[in-house]
Amino acid sequence: MHPRRWHEHATTRKIAVLAGCTALALSLTGTTAQADSRDAARQTLGAKDGWGSYGTGTTGGSAADAAHVYTVTTWAQFKAALAAGGSAPKIIKVKGTVDAVSEGCDAFAAPGYDSDAYLKKYAPETWGRDKDLSGEPADSPEGLRRASADNQDRTIKADVPANTTIIGVGKNAGFKGASLQIKGVDNVIVRNLTFESPLDCFPQWDPTDTSTGAWNSEYDTAVVYGSTHVWLDHNTFTDGGHPDSEAPTYFGALYQQHDGELDIVRGSNHVTASWNVFTDHDKTLMIGNSDSESTAVGDRGKLKVTLHHNLFRNVVERAPRVRFGQVDSYNNHFVAGQDYVYSFGIGKESRLVAEHNAFTLPKGISPAKILKKWMEAPVTAADNYVNGKKTDLIAVHNAEIPEETLQSDAGWTPTLRTKVDPAKAVPGIVDHRAGAGRIC
Repeated sequence: MHPRRWHEHATTRKIAVLAGCTALALSLTGTTAQADSRDAARQTLGAKDGWGSYGTGTTGGSAADAAHVYTVTTWAQFKAALAAGGSAPKIIKVKGTVDAVSEGCDAFAAPGYDSDAYLKKYAPETWGRDKDLSGEPADSPEGLRRASADNQDRTIKADVPANTTIIGVGKNAGFKGASLQIKGVDNVIVRNLTFESPLDCFPQWDPTDTSTGAWNSEYDTAVVYGSTHVWLDHNTFTDGGHPDSEAPTYFGALYQQHDGELDIVRGSNHVTASWNVFTDHDKTLMIGNSDSESTAVGDRGKLKVTLHHNLFRNVVERAPRVRFGQVDSYNNHFVAGQDYVYSFGIGKESRLVAEHNAFTLPKGISPAKILKKWMEAPVTAADNYVNGKKTDLIAVHNAEIPEETLQSDAGWTPTLRTKVDPAKAVPGIVDHRAGAGRIC
């Protein structure tokens, strides 16, 4: 269907400000979305609201004319809207759940691919654990897996152009099985959407990954790759109907079909993620994807990200894992489960400031696990509360895990903040206002 046949013509109407909507949240918490407050689709990131507001700020498609405002209900319509009009400002309103894999995994399988044949050929007792599968020919089970994976890759990835706002309509809008690619562009807003993480239909077995081998999957739910001025707000990221807890085990390893929920990588810069929910996931949020010197050249001085008023519920790790970036994490609530590994990963040349956050840990989980040292880098961690008690996260970490002693003082002070809520009040505020369906 041609985009112009279903684009939405602009109308002017007043929208009542309802309790629980963004307009109310703005007045209570200091978040400063601006522009046309009557229409959430035309709101822009306000002044001083995190790194995304730096410099030219983040306005997305707020300036779109009537010809570039679309309402979509299918994956084909969504991809057509993204492609229409180049980088001219556009607004894409998503109505209902848009399924990128509505035909199921079998639709992507290359002719001749058979999962049972794959498992039989590469079982450790026959293949071993000292040789990877990279040399396998195209007609082998691994070659057919690669071809199948390429089919899925082409289908479920959607490239977002510059100057775009993507926003859910109402309380039940979102994507299932999609991978949003914000790649090499400037000025993007993504709001009010529930993302059910894409399920890799064809994960790869790597016998050489760790001493026992591992299943590796592709497809992050959303990727900010080499992009600037991005605002992700009031979204919900979840594994939905396919949690890792229900995944089978093959070759003694979890059959992992998920990658990250949100990755901010490859020289991306000036990003604000606010009022989102990240839930029921393992490798959640990565800022900077490699320690290699070739990657570092593009990442140093960038990866400036603000995380505020987000709920991380029952996530295992990477909330976030940071390399190189100046990351400001404040007023977030972290609710851990029994499989919790860590929240903040301190990586190469990172400069993380983690302040005024709240943590709810189950019995038997020590606050020492909240910080995880991957490489030597200083961190600021002040005024954080664990189970309602103010806790020095660095001190408790160093006392219990002396082999990973952390340095204090990240060496910079965040200035791009709106109102900072008291850390003790964060659970009540964030748990009731974060996530999709909670803006007008």
